Amino acid sequence: MKIVIAGAGIGGLSAAMCLARAGFDVHVFDAVSELRPLGVGINIQAGAVRILSSLGLEADLAATAIETRELRYANRHGQTIWADPRGRHAGLPWPQFSIHRGELQMLLFRAATKMLGDERLRFGRRIVRFEQQGGKVTARFVDREGRNAGQVEADILIGADGIHSAVRAQLYPDEGPPKWQGILMWRGVTVGRPFLGGATMVQAGHHSQKFVCYPISRAHADRGEALINWICDLYMGAQAAPPREDWNKPGNLADFLPRYENWKFGWLDVPAVIRNAHAIYEFPMVDRDPLPRWSHDRVTLLGDAAHPMYPIGSNGASQAIIDGEAIAQELRDGDPEAALQRYEQRRLAPMARIVESNRRKGIDVMLDIVEERAPQGFSDREDVLPAEELEKIVGDYKRLAAQDRETLMRLAGHHSG
Repeated sequence: MKIVIAGAGIGGLSAAMCLARAGFDVHVFDAVSELRPLGVGINIQAGAVRILSSLGLEADLAATAIETRELRYANRHGQTIWADPRGRHAGLPWPQFSIHRGELQMLLFRAATKMLGDERLRFGRRIVRFEQQGGKVTARFVDREGRNAGQVEADILIGADGIHSAVRAQLYPDEGPPKWQGILMWRGVTVGRPFLGGATMVQAGHHSQKFVCYPISRAHADRGEALINWICDLYMGAQAAPPREDWNKPGNLADFLPRYENWKFGWLDVPAVIRNAHAIYEFPMVDRDPLPRWSHDRVTLLGDAAHPMYPIGSNGASQAIIDGEAIAQELRDGDPEAALQRYEQRRLAPMARIVESNRRKGIDVMLDIVEERAPQGFSDREDVLPAEELEKIVGDYKRLAAQDRETLMRLAGHHSG
């Protein structure tokens, strides 16, 4: 069976390897002329690391990334609200990794090239439309200048072409642009001193003003440094017009740094981390409404093309990787169209729930509760957010995102006993 994947991002490359391992003839196409290690940091949850490990990539990940030991939530004064061990430190068989997004993509690209061969990874070819007829899909491409770059016939087309997916746009031509609810993000990477043991991911602040940071480089850690990935979120107001989405839009310190000048936690000097970034990017936090269907005959969607979501709970890339495994498993059994329907039935509803939960702040709701009840800080968190209430917030979100131990072990085919 010949499968065309539009998009060589994290989801597309992971899916390509899962499908190739299952014996399918996989061809990947991407609009960029060449892959380069762009972007900033990203977290890969243990459930997705399980899949990458099964593809033989765990050693490469461990050599590049930081194995995340802990996720810590704090108020805007740096006081800990909740801390949670992650990956192997939580007793799971797999780690959680924090890694530079570009490094992860290049690692996946090298592995996919080795598995599929150079001739099955084609760049400078952007999908613009497709047609289905007689049990086949014809995908049509243009080059970087918009000129005709030919067509490819396949048994299945997977749209893994991101939040601005051309495949999704053809299936849903009236959908319009991504949804924005007023939050701008500024992102950067800074070389600094290790904090909180050198392997902790921090979320501090509240919905209207948040700071996220975590180290992403094993090489820096080995030198006694931390390559700190950081994100500043600011609510700009519901009526503000969203800026043009572009990860490479330079950020201006004057637009956000003054709001963080007093965020000095003892264990981390937030304004100093921001000032020392070698580059800063601005981006609106956007998503799309969940779709009623992903699979249309022999065409389906995957990753951000299927379920773009707010970056809460480190779910975006991890869920795209899980999509790839799911589609490969379903396609092993029988009719392609029925398999794509099963893939959709397995993945669409859970992803819709995560998208909707993240819009409601997801697990981050604990930050707003603490800010509302104790804006000046607290002497005992239990007085502000009792353990029972906190545990319900955490447990509900972990089950929703399939990050709880029971679900992870079941998905892996293990028993949790």
